[in-house]
Amino acid sequence: MTSIFVAKLDFGVSKEQLFELFAQYGEVSKAHLPLDRDTGKPRGFAFVEMSNDDEAAKAIEALDGFEINRRRIAVKVAENNRVCTCFGV
Repeated sequence: MTSIFVAKLDFGVSKEQLFELFAQYGEVSKAHLPLDRDTGKPRGFAFVEMSNDDEAAKAIEALDGFEINRRRIAVKVAENNRVCTCFGV
């Protein structure tokens, strides 16, 4: 299982768009777009969890620098201090 950190997201990107984008490379277990506590708006980053490490590596390689909603996103393996605990695992 690989947790992926996605940064520089346009605020209009939806959870469904992330699922579809990453699903092109394999099975997506979960996706989470953290929201600002005060405004309820997306914070511009996300976490995507993929069950197969090889598929996750292919997704990271292919999608780092990919343009979505006219913004180039940054995609990498989530660091231990950035792993989202919101999945409840």
